[in-house]
Amino acid sequence: MTRVAIITGASSGIGRALAERAARAGWNVFAVGRRATRLEELARAVSGATGELETLALDLRSPGAAVRIVAQTLARFGRIDVLVNNAGGVAVGAISQQSDDALHEQMETHVIVPLALTREALPSLRAAKGLIIYFGSGVARIPVGTLGAYPPAKAAVRSMARIARSELRPMGIAVTYVDPGAVATEFMTRAGFAGPPPGLAALPAEVAKRVFDAFGTRRPIVNAVPWQTFFVGLGELVPQATDYLLSKAPSIVGGQLANPPQEPASPASVAAPAPTAAEPPATDEPERSPFERALANELARMAKFKMSAAFVRSVLVPGAELELGEVAMRWAGMPNKHERALTNDVLDALAAAGYLEHLAPERYRVSRAAEP
Repeated sequence: MTRVAIITGASSGIGRALAERAARAGWNVFAVGRRATRLEELARAVSGATGELETLALDLRSPGAAVRIVAQTLARFGRIDVLVNNAGGVAVGAISQQSDDALHEQMETHVIVPLALTREALPSLRAAKGLIIYFGSGVARIPVGTLGAYPPAKAAVRSMARIARSELRPMGIAVTYVDPGAVATEFMTRAGFAGPPPGLAALPAEVAKRVFDAFGTRRPIVNAVPWQTFFVGLGELVPQATDYLLSKAPSIVGGQLANPPQEPASPASVAAPAPTAAEPPATDEPERSPFERALANELARMAKFKMSAAFVRSVLVPGAELELGEVAMRWAGMPNKHERALTNDVLDALAAAGYLEHLAPERYRVSRAAEP
């Protein structure tokens, strides 16, 4: 009988890569995500796969979501062998200033919903001697500021995975905790962060491969990027030094805001010194980088609408998928038609220069990062 996996957060990033890999390996996959168009793209991508794929566009925090997901999976495929709790979202801001809604969202998305899915799927998982996978994070062990309640929520995931493993082992159900590491997806950038440096970030397909391997090995812990886990372990040994380092360089883990508010410059700081006889004014412009040349026709409009080059650089995370509307909202809040048109032109210019790959109308995949 064909085995069946439920995968949440399947519309992008690791979840999508894992759903593709499982379907191509002959698994039947029930893929859940919030964005219907992304799930439709996923279905088309695996249309020739050995396994079958069913999709459900659903916000996991909606009432009755866990019951609905399990019921529809059983109605379609008749069993559940693996439950992958991958869906998540990062917060923005100081934890002491998070609203009640923001705090509830983090705990509900990462802790309460996965436990509800576990409860609802338990009879089927018990019958199949199945596997439950919970996605954690390195910030569960080394908390990072600017991420709101995300680190404590992931710490709770790490704890509940250990408890669930002990409780469910007598039933023949295995539990795997995954530390995916810093990954080149839109996970951080959609929230307004710069994301991890390209040289440090793993690709979603690489992480998905390690997670899919656990479908068979049923390992209790999967450290998808072992060298990153090694440094997390070192950081735990010297917490004060680690906290100081991260406070000074949050970009190491992608926690640097992509477009932070700027203090207004004083007139003295922006006034250019008058040229002197000993120092004649320069007449040659500095050579532009390939990234700047790609945006040459848009720079004036970008300045007019206050779209910074730093923000544009921040979205160029190799492997990440971008939607025009999401990018526009990240820098303009509620974009008007002019701001949306500028976003479209900037993305098209980057695509023409090879930084982006067109996937569909208003949809792109990042091919390479901007040069320093």
